[in-house]
Amino acid sequence: MDRKKILIIGTAVLLVLIIAAAIILLTRSSDGVIEIDETGVSFDVDQRRQNIIRLAGDYVAAGEFDRALNLLDGLLIDNPDDEEARSLQRTILGIDRSGGTEALIEAQRRFLEEQRRQNEALASNLQRAGAGGTSQAAADAAERRAIAEAEAAERRAAAEAEEARRRAQEEELARASREMQEIMRRINTLVNDGKAALAAGSLDAASQLFADARRSMPAGEPRFEGQKLAEMADAYYNYASSNPNAPGARQATSNATELANESIQKDNTAALPHFTLGRIASDANQNDRALNSFREASRLEPNNHLYAHNLGRTLFALRRFSEARDAFANAVRINPNFEPSQYNLGLTYRALNRPDDALTALRRAVAIRGDYAVAHREIGRILLARGDTRGAIESLSTALRHSPNDFIVLCELASAHSQGGNFTEAESLFTRALQINPSDAQTNNNMAIVKLELRKNNEAVNFARLAVDAAPSNAVYLFTLALALESTGASELAVTAYRNAASLDPRYLRPRINLASLFLSAGNYSEALVFLNQALAVEPNNFEVNNNLGAVYAKQENWGSSILHYERALTARPNDPTVHLNVARAYTGAGDLEKAQSSYRTTIRLAPNNWDAVFELGQTLFKMGQNDDARQFLQDLINRNPNYPNRAEAERILRSL
Repeated sequence: MDRKKILIIGTAVLLVLIIAAAIILLTRSSDGVIEIDETGVSFDVDQRRQNIIRLAGDYVAAGEFDRALNLLDGLLIDNPDDEEARSLQRTILGIDRSGGTEALIEAQRRFLEEQRRQNEALASNLQRAGAGGTSQAAADAAERRAIAEAEAAERRAAAEAEEARRRAQEEELARASREMQEIMRRINTLVNDGKAALAAGSLDAASQLFADARRSMPAGEPRFEGQKLAEMADAYYNYASSNPNAPGARQATSNATELANESIQKDNTAALPHFTLGRIASDANQNDRALNSFREASRLEPNNHLYAHNLGRTLFALRRFSEARDAFANAVRINPNFEPSQYNLGLTYRALNRPDDALTALRRAVAIRGDYAVAHREIGRILLARGDTRGAIESLSTALRHSPNDFIVLCELASAHSQGGNFTEAESLFTRALQINPSDAQTNNNMAIVKLELRKNNEAVNFARLAVDAAPSNAVYLFTLALALESTGASELAVTAYRNAASLDPRYLRPRINLASLFLSAGNYSEALVFLNQALAVEPNNFEVNNNLGAVYAKQENWGSSILHYERALTARPNDPTVHLNVARAYTGAGDLEKAQSSYRTTIRLAPNNWDAVFELGQTLFKMGQNDDARQFLQDLINRNPNYPNRAEAERILRSL
């Protein structure tokens, strides 16, 4: 049995890896609590979330990859640090949808697409935009590029909103009497000074200034009062979101909520207080409340792209993708140059399984801002999922150029190079990634696989051990270690590692298949059958399992069972010439020469230069008494391959004809 054939893995086997990885991760936490953002807010892993994970796996099994990704995108918008969903998402992006390839390539795609499993701290895929300040997650310096980009967008948005408020104030003053204008100017000064105090970090001073402003409010001017209350609420919110760990952050949020509600009571035509309440609710993951507030803000001020943008974000979080698309499309209609809306529109189209439209929106985002790293990254991901390796490498390289120390982009670009067969470049990129996070288990595992491809087997063992040491209960990492040990000739250690991987996950086929291969090579057929039958129970129609079972039974001369499993393998892969040759030999062993010669002919049709098939077909035809056909094939063999090892036997048969 050709070792390369034994190592073949297909998409169906890869699905088992996906589901197994999800199960392992789902059971990792003993208390069932997972952090969902950088502020430490947590929630219990509920049944709905687990159902979504399982449903995504079902879609993959049915070949509905984009539908599976849509489900996972919804989970990741709610919780960007959900390792189970992120791991499954990356795995699906790495599936070879054209069929099976050799195990190292397929396994690499599966591993390299799973980026950071531990210590991952990313902002939500959907970019935030507000009337001022920065997102709460921006306080964490580890958020690097994604948060920096969100901050820049918000600063531009804040300037736009402030300019709009200034114009509104001027209009209000123009309508007032001279005495009222003086009162309003004094209140404006107090409010602006309060904002400045908050920007300087002085909550007490701001609170005093705002209190003075409220005491000075003129009677009979509810619109003006509502506007000032809305501005105070907005300023408190910006302070709290910019300083989430400050002692007064909670009180500032409470003040913002109170003032925004009071503003609405004073003037129910103002959009800003609704927007502030929407952001407060969104930060608390109260998406239904946020939706109502953002929708009302957008209704009251339909030409404000920030309101439409945040409405889209909330609708996306609620998985109402068609409505989210409409909101983002409205935002870019209002302001075509606001790149976060173009970016988010692209993500929404992707969730709607419209990759062409997604690419169009994402490319508009990078056309507006060439250094938009996360947009370049998303373009690369879509292209990689499409099999456009060159395009993916170009986009991911651009993302890396603008964010050179981005761990995630380094890993994804390494994956793209690996899919393109450039393992040397993948090795270099993973080296850089490990300089940033040397203890990351997944990246060490990925590096081990790249080292195997480069035949640096001893180095592969070292990296695989690091991955296993970091995550000893991960069956996939143990499998990689076993593969690396086997490649160095340490067969006994490899068997132990394969056994450990198999024991950790009863549905994991790869270690069982490779164990059977080792036992088959050693002539231990009974032990090989134990592991192959375990794999068969998990996936009865798996090509590799049935092909290997056919080989084991052939070694035992159990021709009926051998033929049965070879035929099952051919059902899964009907144009595999090697399996047709194997089943031909099994028919020969069983004495069914008619079926044997038919299978030999099929082999030659699929692989005309399979010299063993030509020779054995000639032998079979000779045994069947079909001398003319036997002479034709054997003479053709000698003419086309005069150095064939069994030429002497072919000539002996020819002489006897």
